[in-house]
Amino acid sequence: MSHHGVGLRAVMRSVAFLAAGALAVPLLAGCSSEDEAGRPLAGQDIAPAARDQVADGGTLRWAVDDIPETLNAYQADADAATGRVAQAVLPSMFRLDAQGRPQRDPDYLETAKVVETEPKQVVLYKLNQQAVWSDGREIGAADFVAQWRALSGKESAYWTARNAGYDRIEKIERGANDLEVKVTFGRRYADWRSLFSPLYPKAVMGTPDAFNDGARRKLKITAGPFAVKKVDRAEDEITLARNPRWWGRPAKLSEIDLKAVPRAKRAAALAAGKIDLADIDPDAASRISQAGSNGGPGSPSQGASPQLGPAAGRTAAKALRSWARAHGSDDDVADEELLARKKARKAVAKYERQQEALRGFEVRKSLEPAYTQLALNGSEGPLADERVRRAVARALDREALAQVVLKPLGLPAVPVGSHLALSGQAAYADNSGALGGQDTAEAQALLADAGWVPGAPVKDKKKGEKAAGSEGKKSQDESEGGSDGAYIVGEDNKGHDDHDHKGHDDGQDKKAHEGGEGGEGGARHLAEGKQYGGEAHLKQGGAAGAAGAYAPKGTAAPAPAPGPLAKDGKPLTLRFVLPSGAGSESLRAVAERIGTMLERVGIRTDITKVPDSSYFKDHIASGQYDLALYSWPASAYPATDARPIYAKPVPAADGSLNVEQNYTRVGTDQVDQLFDRAAATLDDDESRSLIRKADSRIWASAGSIPLYQRPQLTAARKDLANAGSFGFQTPVYQDMGFLKNGTKPSTAPNGN
Repeated sequence: MSHHGVGLRAVMRSVAFLAAGALAVPLLAGCSSEDEAGRPLAGQDIAPAARDQVADGGTLRWAVDDIPETLNAYQADADAATGRVAQAVLPSMFRLDAQGRPQRDPDYLETAKVVETEPKQVVLYKLNQQAVWSDGREIGAADFVAQWRALSGKESAYWTARNAGYDRIEKIERGANDLEVKVTFGRRYADWRSLFSPLYPKAVMGTPDAFNDGARRKLKITAGPFAVKKVDRAEDEITLARNPRWWGRPAKLSEIDLKAVPRAKRAAALAAGKIDLADIDPDAASRISQAGSNGGPGSPSQGASPQLGPAAGRTAAKALRSWARAHGSDDDVADEELLARKKARKAVAKYERQQEALRGFEVRKSLEPAYTQLALNGSEGPLADERVRRAVARALDREALAQVVLKPLGLPAVPVGSHLALSGQAAYADNSGALGGQDTAEAQALLADAGWVPGAPVKDKKKGEKAAGSEGKKSQDESEGGSDGAYIVGEDNKGHDDHDHKGHDDGQDKKAHEGGEGGEGGARHLAEGKQYGGEAHLKQGGAAGAAGAYAPKGTAAPAPAPGPLAKDGKPLTLRFVLPSGAGSESLRAVAERIGTMLERVGIRTDITKVPDSSYFKDHIASGQYDLALYSWPASAYPATDARPIYAKPVPAADGSLNVEQNYTRVGTDQVDQLFDRAAATLDDDESRSLIRKADSRIWASAGSIPLYQRPQLTAARKDLANAGSFGFQTPVYQDMGFLKNGTKPSTAPNGN
């Protein structure tokens, strides 16, 4: 699981995954008009082609992070690869369209609708009469009943990760014939379309043993365009083959091989011809784009071979010549230097061979149905005060933060305006006005009102004593030296050169200077747009720079930033915890920029980088942080899926605090009530209005601040059609395939 993508619906509904403010909230009326939902910020990018343009046969080799531990999507350790298999081999009554909205799947359902509301809600499913399991048995009521009983939460012998919605069902029975399934709810349920997607056969759901163990390593009975042919854990590969009993449009591909390939090795695997399709990071996307640009290898690039380090604007060959000039001729260097140069030549040759091979691929890009947020831990310390949380939020320029990640990729850098939906989804509306936009003066006023003032006396810290932030104990990985570096933004008066910041990214500590006032040297350097981890530089005068940096001639000088704030003898320093591993460069770049923005209002940030393996479990879930960056997926069913993320924490029977998935520990009774009402109404307009009201109140409490929708970058063979960056839409596996020779893709992916 990615720490910045806490992502599956199975996780969101997990039962055990791994005080209301007095603020007068504006804009709480909500609106039922779908005009506010708008359109997705970026469309899907899948090289659409009509089916008659796609060749029959072929094997698609598709990279995944890991071979899943379980093929049962309703277990706690299900992951993204579990979901990918389930989409290809199992029925789903509803799938998501390009706007992230549920649509009936005609391969399984002729109709599905609410037929009664009084005295109970009754949904009648009319199944496709051709729909059968791979053993020849018709899909029917017995499968619905078995899944309901397994997921209802009434039988503890089933090791289920979620039961939301299933716990509201009172009974399931056969309708007028074998093709009708009648579901009666004991309590009304707005998100009934979320149920039975995916649907497992009764052989999997019928007994606890079959549920708990039988479907973890194999799926003998399926009902999709593909079936599970082989799970090879020794080779880290799952093979899906055409289902001979499939009744819908035949799958174009003969097989899909899901191969576990680490993200850092995917560019090399693509170049070696081992995979055809892979989610990639920005660095790999840059390599592929460079390879496909004019001239291929040897053409100007923005990065060089990773073995040679960054060499902006030069090819790997040019970098090697520069190295040779710097070290003299062959006659002037020692034997070991000659050996190093030979190794460098081999590295360059290998890199350029890979670049040549990568010319057969392209980058397909969109935005993921997920957003990155700044989480503020409201359980203790300064952030337990709503005024301080709101001050942090008001100090942020969210558009500038979105640009750090998305602008270099050519994707829309638009801040996310909702916690509960993304642009294009029915429930989306920009409710950020309930909190307000960037306003330095307002942020400073909120801090002053909370008692944090500049120039206040600061007590000398005793050994081991922390600043005003999180008081939690250090995790084992930090206490044993596992932390990848910690430094305080705003506590160093000196300017920083590139070497200093490289040290930070390499895990070297930045020493704090006592009495530092966040002097102009450090602010100037960050204002110049330096970004770490390969992000592009911001233009001069960017909103994220220091006030007044590169201002046009004649612009008035900005008001000086306040000195460090203090209260009760403690400085206002917040512990900002980040993952240290490869692939998290953009998060760290965003965190640097946030630290600079907070410094302008007098808040210091103690940035601590920790190993990826402990980031979520030992810090986010356990509450050992003040500020953190991680992501949540958007759901088509926010009343169900988002409730545990924002529910008010309540004391458990053992005296601990039950936070469900609300890792910010900020919640209100009002938000809980709005979620409950939204889940219980069968009026879609009313449900959307209630969700938008809940979102406004979540904004007002300032426990989490949505920043930007995550980028989705996919490397694909140029002749691969109907696959790539899918955006919101559930992939259509039977339409994927390789174009016929001489065929160019059309814009009609749903042709016959």
